Amino acid sequence: MLDKVLRFVIIIMAAVGGLMMTDQIMPRLTSLVSAGFLSVGFFGITLVTILAFAMSGLIGGVVGFLLAPIFVKKISRSIYWLESRLNKMPVYDVLAGSLGLAIGLIISNLLGSAFLPIPIIGKYIPGIISIILGYLGISVATRKRDELVGLFTSFPWMNKDRQKDKGAAGSQYKILDTNVIIDGRIADICQSGFIEGTLLIPGFVLEELQHIADSSDLLKRNRGRRGLDILNRIQKELGIFVKIDSRDFDDITEVDSKLVKLAQVIKGKVVTNDYNLNKVAELQGVTVLNINELANAVKPVVLPGEEMVVHVVKDGKEFGQGVAYLDDGTMIVVDGGKRHIGETIGVLVTSVLQTAAGRMIFAKPKAI
Repeated sequence: MLDKVLRFVIIIMAAVGGLMMTDQIMPRLTSLVSAGFLSVGFFGITLVTILAFAMSGLIGGVVGFLLAPIFVKKISRSIYWLESRLNKMPVYDVLAGSLGLAIGLIISNLLGSAFLPIPIIGKYIPGIISIILGYLGISVATRKRDELVGLFTSFPWMNKDRQKDKGAAGSQYKILDTNVIIDGRIADICQSGFIEGTLLIPGFVLEELQHIADSSDLLKRNRGRRGLDILNRIQKELGIFVKIDSRDFDDITEVDSKLVKLAQVIKGKVVTNDYNLNKVAELQGVTVLNINELANAVKPVVLPGEEMVVHVVKDGKEFGQGVAYLDDGTMIVVDGGKRHIGETIGVLVTSVLQTAAGRMIFAKPKAI
């Protein structure tokens, strides 16, 4: 439907353009026809004038009909490209860009009138100023959209409703990073009911997951697909409300930095198992929920002097050491346990090393 409308408009415009060329066609017709024929007319309009208008309109319409498919194709591509870009942009970006464009055009209109008296180039300067200031308005407004939103919400009549929902909605956003999605334990935690509120999945995290799932490396591809399956399970099977946030920060390249910035903007919490992201986010005042810290917190407490039975599976880094593991994956370093590799022995705990990355237990074989 849009193509037909555009084609009709182009033909009409071309026909009107042809009518505007009548002044150039009439002298040529005058030289081709006799003087007697020129005097013939109706209601004071000569046949030459009628023929000139008819021929110019017909020629313009034919030209428009022939060129319309080309113009329609170009215009349609431009419209679809603009529509796809606008659909990908968050609503805040569209509104901020529109506001910036309007302000830029208003300023250019005020400044452009001052250049009109300049001879020759004066009438072209306002158009150039409009293009420059319109672009600057869009660019600056989209980059400063968060500050603009904060400015408008600072007014008492606009901030009244936000204060009511601040504690109920804003603080409940849990932003998942790529690693914690691929890890998969977040689904079990959600199933247990320890995670409340809304899980927020940034669009750039989904893109990173998709790139990993499309990787040529088999291991990366399986990890990416596992992450997408985990998200699907959380959303469909567990009944947790999952929200996709399409906001992106074009001036930031690292995904981890974008996560921290998003958490600062929406006052949310980052859910991760990445030790480095944990530290960076805490330095910037963002609350972090670390899955590894939760796992360590719910592990059984082991104190020096306790006895346990372990199965030594391999030798350790230091001379004579053996390594065993608990059912939860906790590593136990057995001093002098190398000679007991492959055996199940009783050990006595000597010390426990607790870090953000995990827990390590040091023990020695129990004296018989």
